[in-house]
Amino acid sequence: MTYTTQENGVFPAVCSLDCPDQCGLLLHKKDGKIVKIEGDPNHPVTKGNICNKVRNMTERIYDPKRLTHPLKRIGKKGSGEFVRISWEEAITTITERWRALIDSDGPESILPYSFYGNMGRISVEGMDRRLFHRMGASQLDRTICNSAGAVGYSYTMGGAFGTDPEDTVHSKLFIMWGINTVSTNMHQVVFAEQARKNGAEIVVIDVHKNQTGRWADWFIPILPGTDTALALGIMHVLFAENLVDSAFMEKYTVGHEELKEHVRTYDPATVSSITGVPVDDIYKLARMYGTISPSFIRIGNGIQHHDNGGMCVRTIACLPALTGQWLVKGGGANKGNKGFLEHNKLAVQRPDLLVNKQTRVINMNELGKALLDAEPPVKSLFVYTSNPAIVAPDGNKVRQGLAREDLFTVVHDLFLTETALYADIVLPATSSYENTDFYTSYWHHYIQLQQPVIAPFGESKSNTEVFRLLAAAMGYDEPAFQDSDAEMVRQALEGHGNPHLEGITYETLVEKQYAKANLEPFFLEHLPTPSGKIELYSQAMAKRGLPPLPTYTPLENDGDFPYLFVPGPNHNYLNSTFSNNEKHKKMEKIPRLHMNVADASASGISDGDTVRIWNERGECELVAAVGENVLTGVVVSQGLWADNEGPKHYVNALTPDRIADMGGGATFFSGRVDVEKIVR
Repeated sequence: MTYTTQENGVFPAVCSLDCPDQCGLLLHKKDGKIVKIEGDPNHPVTKGNICNKVRNMTERIYDPKRLTHPLKRIGKKGSGEFVRISWEEAITTITERWRALIDSDGPESILPYSFYGNMGRISVEGMDRRLFHRMGASQLDRTICNSAGAVGYSYTMGGAFGTDPEDTVHSKLFIMWGINTVSTNMHQVVFAEQARKNGAEIVVIDVHKNQTGRWADWFIPILPGTDTALALGIMHVLFAENLVDSAFMEKYTVGHEELKEHVRTYDPATVSSITGVPVDDIYKLARMYGTISPSFIRIGNGIQHHDNGGMCVRTIACLPALTGQWLVKGGGANKGNKGFLEHNKLAVQRPDLLVNKQTRVINMNELGKALLDAEPPVKSLFVYTSNPAIVAPDGNKVRQGLAREDLFTVVHDLFLTETALYADIVLPATSSYENTDFYTSYWHHYIQLQQPVIAPFGESKSNTEVFRLLAAAMGYDEPAFQDSDAEMVRQALEGHGNPHLEGITYETLVEKQYAKANLEPFFLEHLPTPSGKIELYSQAMAKRGLPPLPTYTPLENDGDFPYLFVPGPNHNYLNSTFSNNEKHKKMEKIPRLHMNVADASASGISDGDTVRIWNERGECELVAAVGENVLTGVVVSQGLWADNEGPKHYVNALTPDRIADMGGGATFFSGRVDVEKIVR
């Protein structure tokens, strides 16, 4: 008997949100519906604690605005005028248009666009990849979130290997660097609080004194995009005052002598002039880091969303090697731990189905450019598990592209999103609680299984089911398109060559719901860098024309505007997810723009005033929050607010679509704006 056939009871589940915590859940069902969501107290990391986003997830699952059947556009793009159609008509319409485009313009005229609105591994990188590989469609470089930092960290450490979060209860110093931990990694806060009771100190370095900054023992405000310089300034003091572990560096690193000479120029006075961090604070922070052990650095997502984001993460990742913290339980750093949970992606995604290995690749951060300027043109767009009309940078350019009448667009989602308003066909999607899938955290070391708990909502279908239907209608009869969800999970957990996943199978997960990666042998003895060691000097970077030693590079020129603009996350949404749900909007209240009191006073702006924020890309309207939470010359907003019906809260109208220094990453936080009070 499956969970879906049981009308009442409590059933295990996994949080599917793009969040490092990836909580274990318990779903309470009554009369076939989920009536309550709570944390699983037996989960070894999340231990029953969950955020308000997930606690109120039933509001999203059963939202009256949720899509129940396929739709076809009958009005102008963006108008929201649709009529109901059958799945048969939807699949036939899509595949007939695709066949015609393949005949007239070639398969690269078709572009999939997706990200991790659902973190299920086969939902977002399984049957979809197989279909578009087989078709020969343009490939999407999915780099909007963590790619710059992931590449930067890999140059230092060889991959996504970091401290076990469970060990951080032993830490004596936490440096939360560029991460709003309270809002985006709450269980790291739980571990830190346990350590704090035993005397640990918590330092937060960020551009905004958000909830995490207010929680810290010491908050250090910093100018956006200058974190690399601060890390180098810390290194300067560590070497100058002999606060380094020379034996560790000799055994486990390459380039420490070159780095020692290199950082002589990053003296605290120079670094202070770059970062806005006082000289005395630089000395204090460096001496704390050099004398307190275990010391742990939690490297956040925000710092990599700059022009220099990859180098920033690469530089911070060097710090634990200087003090030997990797050998101390609770010491080290964590940018992500995906390396321990790497499954057999080749078996799941089947890139061998792509015949033309030279098929073009389009960076998702440049979607607007692709839709408006690509040659040959993009003629069809298939969007799933993402909402580019609200999420993608340089958003007005994106919407201009989406409005093209000759662009055949399909959107598969739970709601009629901002992107879906531009679609020709809209398909209703299942929630994660209606699917079979497996999940690998990018913070802790657990892999988890989700089995369907409720039946599909209305006529909604999962990603895997939709792509099987499309493959069949396209005449693709390869066995790869016949695999069930359970079979794909099995394939992912076989032949992966990852010693950390040995012994973990589909059957293991069915029985236990989750399993921890095997952390032996100690990863530091087998780093997959070219040298096999932590690379403080990277020959691989030199070969690619990048500075081989950590180096600060200023942000690119983004126009003659007075303020650096950082649109960070808020507490109750996750990107655009939940921004259309009434319960979550009430919890978050109103979208604000945080300004320093000196800047606001000079511009005649008071707390609570409605302000216009603009640059050459666009404009939006927010409510000024005036105080000391940001440095002068910096303004910060929080959250991606739905704008289907409301005022101009569209912050990504302002963000640049430049590409970061590494990994094709996004530069959301490297834009500049002006601000003025709106007088009505």
